[in-house]
Amino acid sequence: MTPSLTVQRAGPLTTVQDRGRPGLLHAGVSASGPMDPARLAIANALVGNAPDAAALEFAGPGGRYTVSAPVRIAAVGDVAVTIGGRAVPAWQSHPVTPGQRLELGAPQDGVWGYLAIAGGLDTPPVLGARATHLRTGLGGLDGRVLRSGDTVPLGAATVEEGAPHLRLRRPWRPVESAIRVLAGPQADHFDEAAWDRLLSEPYRISPARDRMAQMLEGPVLTAHRGHDIVSDGTPMGSVQVPGSGQPMVLMAERQTTGGYPKMAVVASVDLPRLAQMPTGQVVRFTRVDRDTAEDLLIAERRALRALLDGLVPAEGWRPDTPLLLDVNLIDGVVGDLDGGSA
Repeated sequence: MTPSLTVQRAGPLTTVQDRGRPGLLHAGVSASGPMDPARLAIANALVGNAPDAAALEFAGPGGRYTVSAPVRIAAVGDVAVTIGGRAVPAWQSHPVTPGQRLELGAPQDGVWGYLAIAGGLDTPPVLGARATHLRTGLGGLDGRVLRSGDTVPLGAATVEEGAPHLRLRRPWRPVESAIRVLAGPQADHFDEAAWDRLLSEPYRISPARDRMAQMLEGPVLTAHRGHDIVSDGTPMGSVQVPGSGQPMVLMAERQTTGGYPKMAVVASVDLPRLAQMPTGQVVRFTRVDRDTAEDLLIAERRALRALLDGLVPAEGWRPDTPLLLDVNLIDGVVGDLDGGSA
C-alpha cells in the first residue's frame, strides 16, 4: 500500500510545491514553485530528499496531519511543531508514526513555512513538476489548496532506516537590508522624480498580496510615457506599475505577459525575503547594477550549499518507543545513535 499523509485540519493556504516549471513562459505557464526556495531546499535536505522533491508550503497555520506509515518529517520556519502532543523543534527532522498527530503553527519569522517528508509528496507530475499553480489549477492535489480530509500520496524514502535525525549547524537568516532592485525593461518610462520616490519613500505590503504578486501601498509612481504598453514578458520580480501608480512585484504565479510598464526588477537574492514580509510591513528599495545582483546571488547560493553540506545529528535524538516498535527493534536498544552500545 502506498504510504500517505492525511489532512485532518487544513491551513488556510497550504499547497504542494517543488521547484516548479521553469522554461515554459513561451507556452503561457509561469514557473510557480516555492515562494522561498532556500527554505524548501533546507526542509528537503533535513529528511534526505533531493532538492527538487515536492513538499508542503503553508501561509498561516500549517494544519494537522496523520500518516499511514512511519515517516521522517522536517518543518522549516519558526513554527510551533507538535508530534503526538509533544512539542519538538522546527528546523530539524523528527519521526512520525501512525496514530500520532502532527500539528504545525503559523510561521513567526515570516509568511511561508515548509513541511518536507522523506520520499517527497508523490502527486502526479503535470508539465514536468508537482508544484501547484493556483491561478491555472495545475499540479499539486487537483491544482488547489489542501482541504480537511485530503489524502496526499508519499514517495519512497531514500534515507536509511535508523539514520540519525538532522539539524542545521547554524541558523539560516538572510541579511536584513533594503530590497535591491535593478532597472527594469521600461525603466526609461519613469523620470528621475519617480525613481527618487521609489528609492527614498517607504512602501507597505498590501493585504491584497498573494502568490502571484506582492502588492504594495505607498507613494504614487507616474510613468511619463503612460501606463499602457504593448504586452511583453514578465521577468520574476518585475516591479510593475499599473495606472493606479501603486507598484506590484510579480512573484511565483505571475502572468507570463503584461501590458503595464516594469520600472524595476527585484534582485533574485532578495525575492524570498520580500515574499516573507508580512502584510503591513514597510519595504524600502535600493538600486544595484546587474553585476552586483549576480555576485549577491552567487554568494547566497554558496552559503546555502555550505549550510546543507554541514548538517549534523540532532542533539539528544533517540528513537522513541512507537518508532522502535514500528521497525521491530527492542525498546531502548539504540546503540551508537545515542553514543552508547547495543
